[in-house]
Amino acid sequence: MIPSLSALFDGFSAIEATVAVLAVSVVAAVAMEFVVLRLARRYVSHTDTGYDDIVIASLRAPLVVTAALAGVFVLTQVPAVRGSVLLDPQLLDDIFGRPSLSVIVLVWAYAANTVVNRLVAEVNAEGGRFDFAPVFSNVWTLAVLVGSVGTLLWLWGVEITPLLGAAGVAGIAVGFAAKDTVANFFGGIALYFDDTYKIGDYIVLDDGTAGTVIKVGVRSTTVLTRDEVLVTVPNAVLNAAKVTNESAPGRRRRVRVPIGVAYGTDVDAFEALAIEVAQAEPLVRDSPTPRARFRSFGDSALRYELLCWVDGPTRRRRAQHELNRALYKALSAADIEIPYPKRDVTVREVVGPDSGVETVRAGTPSPAGSDPADGEAIDGAP
Repeated sequence: MIPSLSALFDGFSAIEATVAVLAVSVVAAVAMEFVVLRLARRYVSHTDTGYDDIVIASLRAPLVVTAALAGVFVLTQVPAVRGSVLLDPQLLDDIFGRPSLSVIVLVWAYAANTVVNRLVAEVNAEGGRFDFAPVFSNVWTLAVLVGSVGTLLWLWGVEITPLLGAAGVAGIAVGFAAKDTVANFFGGIALYFDDTYKIGDYIVLDDGTAGTVIKVGVRSTTVLTRDEVLVTVPNAVLNAAKVTNESAPGRRRRVRVPIGVAYGTDVDAFEALAIEVAQAEPLVRDSPTPRARFRSFGDSALRYELLCWVDGPTRRRRAQHELNRALYKALSAADIEIPYPKRDVTVREVVGPDSGVETVRAGTPSPAGSDPADGEAIDGAP
């Protein structure tokens, strides 16, 4: 029996105490249903998100049930009521007091589990980043179940300390036995909260693996490569590796096309031609505008880069292919040389000690664009 309740109902008869408690319970339940919840629903109806609607709808039943059953529990603690009934006070607690509290605990546990599950479903319906988000609802369901069972055992006077000790030992044993699974699980949680990537992103790992994320589970992440090969990577490895997300913060990606032209080329005409080729390619975005950049003086060429943008990382290789083809055709049509390394060959005939003739050929590089025949020399022995 709660001492504060005993003092509160001092001087009340059993009937007076019963009427007072029931009246307060009914008023509280009606106030919860028609005042508090109605005002809350009116307030959340003006918000843009549906999460608050889910919370209000899930809390309606436990609030009303708590207001009603709390009166039953209070009645079992009032001295006037306990002394006027035919039942033993302990039996009264066992039949009415503890069951009413147990029902309240179960109703609130159900509501807490329901609201989290509905919130997770709402997040997934809006295009959640990870498909392992339901794992949180499963973990929450397990936590609510364990907490509810522990609370009920405590209400009914069952000693739970040995159970907690056994659970701790079992948890340590399971942790050592499944340390890799636990590491992958917490690695996945870290990736989720770090917002490293989401389903549909194109990522590149530090070992060179690249592909589109198609599934992120509680243990691993599945990546679909450009060769249509599924690669499964443990979340613990991903959490410790360098991950390049080429789909974030935006999906557009820049394409770099290196190209060299011969010395003596009209650079203004070449740059205009390269930009025209990029603008004519359908895969290339109009904004940012393509541009040609003179990077360096090479051994045999003026080294340029054609810079442009595409709508996604998976289009970059295709865009490079199309731009290389178009540039080659355009430069050939404009009679602009694409230089390549050439070599000068020198042939010498040497008379050997046995009067044999030995031919020696030695090659040395020559500047691009020169004629190999210009550097050819044949020395004959006398």
